Amino acid sequence: MKKLMVLAAGILQIPVIKKAKEMGIYVIAADGDPTAVGLQYADKPVVVNITSEEDVLRVAREEGIDGVIHPCSEVSMNVMGRLNDELGLSGISREQAIHATNKHLMREAFESGNVPSPKSSCFSEMEVAWGVFCTDFSGTCILKPSRNSGSRGIAKIPADIPIQEFARLFEIAKSESRDKTVMLEQFIEGPEFSIEIIVWNGVVNVLTVTDKKTTGAPHFVELGHNQPSIFPEDIVAVIKSAAVAGVKALGVSNCACHAEVKVMDGKAYIIEIGARLGGDFISTELTHLSTGIDMVAAAINCALGVRPCLEPTETKHGVCIRYFCPKPGKLVSISNTEVLNDPHIYLWDIYHKVGDTIPEVTSSLCRSGHVIVIEETPQKAIELAEKMIHEVKMETV
Repeated sequence: MKKLMVLAAGILQIPVIKKAKEMGIYVIAADGDPTAVGLQYADKPVVVNITSEEDVLRVAREEGIDGVIHPCSEVSMNVMGRLNDELGLSGISREQAIHATNKHLMREAFESGNVPSPKSSCFSEMEVAWGVFCTDFSGTCILKPSRNSGSRGIAKIPADIPIQEFARLFEIAKSESRDKTVMLEQFIEGPEFSIEIIVWNGVVNVLTVTDKKTTGAPHFVELGHNQPSIFPEDIVAVIKSAAVAGVKALGVSNCACHAEVKVMDGKAYIIEIGARLGGDFISTELTHLSTGIDMVAAAINCALGVRPCLEPTETKHGVCIRYFCPKPGKLVSISNTEVLNDPHIYLWDIYHKVGDTIPEVTSSLCRSGHVIVIEETPQKAIELAEKMIHEVKMETV
């Protein structure tokens, strides 16, 4: 029986833990939080600081693992790469992990590979960033942490922003950045997409393109996704081509990838690429529902050095996820959830209970629940998901 270490054991990692066990794999789930919900599903739960390379390496050696995976998160990618290097495991190296989690280094790789991406620079000091913003950039820009995910710390910067407001938003982005540096980048006006990919032995396999719905400025928090894309075939082809070029520029292999792209004037711009399964249930649920390909099983096999199955094994659907985001305030009632008993509802959850405080939606952590719909087409799935989001009542005061 092969042994797989899963780094992190939150709600987004549960499908990976369960799938590995279904595949007959012994699962060691590691998390720094002893109450992490995924620990209960593992063959062996381990409470350890998953950002500590030495601590996790010690556990990995003690357990004699055959592979390691860090799904739907980036906080411990360097640790995973170190384990792959030290133990000779399948997957990305520590150096590749660094490039795949640092947006500035990623952009440098894209530039070297002639991959289309927004103009950008990286800063640790606000005054330097302000000077470059005033002299080298024209038009609207974006400030974002160089190392983070989930839309944390992102802000849209108009060309005429006062320095005081620029400084305030810079410090917010810096506080959210794991290396305390901030990216200033050209704002690409256009629809957003993600591309779900499995890379095996250097071959980049695009499974599907995901359409995104976001809050827009200033925080660009993702409110939903659908698969397959409902955009014209020529746009989808441009998106796929850019994503493949971006993955090749990063040089990663034997892993899942989640690429994020925006399209402006018919041209695709790579925003970033994670060498991991995507979050928000995109890789763990939406992709197998829309393509019939078990992306989670494929990523697990990649981590174990086993050739992944990239052929459909399930029925294909149109699929959509939408997130509940009620008005901020104290949650006083939740009603009409019986509408979620519809047979086209694949999965739903509400994260809050009456009495909780509902925050303003400034990052993905601020959303209050989700509903996943399967239908004949993505258009029908979107229509029903939007209906459910409005019919379930979450009243706040």
